[in-house]
Amino acid sequence: MKLQQLRYLHEVARQGLNITNAAEILFTSQPGVSKQIQLFEEELGLQIFKRNGKRLSGITEPGAQVLSLAAKIIHDVDNIRRVGDEFSNVETGSFTIATTHTQARYKLPAAVKSFISQYPKVKLNIHQGNPSQVAEQVASGEADIGIATESISGYESLLCLPCYQWNRCVVVPKNHPLLSEGMLTLEKLVAYPLITYDFGFTGGTLVSEVFSKAGLTPNVVLTAIDADVIKTYVSLGLGVGLLANMAYDPERDAHLVSIDASHLFPDSTTYLGVRKDAFLRGYMYGFIELIAPHFNRAAVNAALKINE
Repeated sequence: MKLQQLRYLHEVARQGLNITNAAEILFTSQPGVSKQIQLFEEELGLQIFKRNGKRLSGITEPGAQVLSLAAKIIHDVDNIRRVGDEFSNVETGSFTIATTHTQARYKLPAAVKSFISQYPKVKLNIHQGNPSQVAEQVASGEADIGIATESISGYESLLCLPCYQWNRCVVVPKNHPLLSEGMLTLEKLVAYPLITYDFGFTGGTLVSEVFSKAGLTPNVVLTAIDADVIKTYVSLGLGVGLLANMAYDPERDAHLVSIDASHLFPDSTTYLGVRKDAFLRGYMYGFIELIAPHFNRAAVNAALKINE
């Protein structure tokens, strides 16, 4: 049994049983991956994968257990490497953040700029996705840190640190009737076509619950995961936009007017998630403190139950 074989198994499973994709990511050949999987199965005397001819079609029951253990072993080995790098290559490394579009576009830039200035030799990668995808990337080890709204806190394997709270605004073109109707209410809002986030994104479920509890059904004509897309279609006169208040920039969005909607909806919390068994490099602690100043290294370690 070799660590290389475990990596092959792990990557094939991550790639949806596509051996060709796994081989490309592992910088090796498809026949080589297939051969190592076969040798591993022969050594254990059981099948990890179900097969349909030469194609992998599923994962066997014992295979699922083996893959779970393999993922843990690979993660532990990567942590060991990080320990070595932390003490031998303090200023260099790589760092992957998984986050949603709104966070990446409107909340992270200042922190990222400061991080790059402080750690110029660290390669920073930002992956975008919905909150569930963000959480999955961190849980699988594909990303070091995830930043998203409430749904990320539902993953048992992740430690989620509350970073900040935010609420919503409604954006409309200049001279829109809503601007002359006084304080915004849900009843006034449902009278117009609504353009907002997909209800699986950015606290969208919370928004739908607020309308439902009020006995109202918004006329949602378009949903998107990107606040800039929402504002584009509002500019075209297709409806009013409901989005995160951080996504409205008075200078860039001067052609639109923002109406505060924070009195209509509860605050949403953005969380920063890391694996509970992760070894964090020094620069990772640095980034966490940039995005959430109340979580310095000591506070993060206390949450992770790590003794300094």
